[in-house]
Amino acid sequence: MRVVTADMEVGQKVRVQRLRDRANQAVIQRLGQTGVIQGYKMTDGSGVGFIVAFDDGFSAWYFEDELAIVG
Repeated sequence: MRVVTADMEVGQKVRVQRLRDRANQAVIQRLGQTGVIQGYKMTDGSGVGFIVAFDDGFSAWYFEDELAIVG
């Protein structure tokens, strides 16, 4: 099954533009950085988060409104 939310899908390049909730330092340091969507994560049952991988090997999940599509 292929999951698509709005215009975001696996393989797209995105920029972390904001954080909705408090986060650890490793996630905070990714503000303004770009990464690639690697997959999806079910959140609190009412939404989908996106797993984003960065060039340094770090990955974390973000809500759709925290990300912006690059290029």
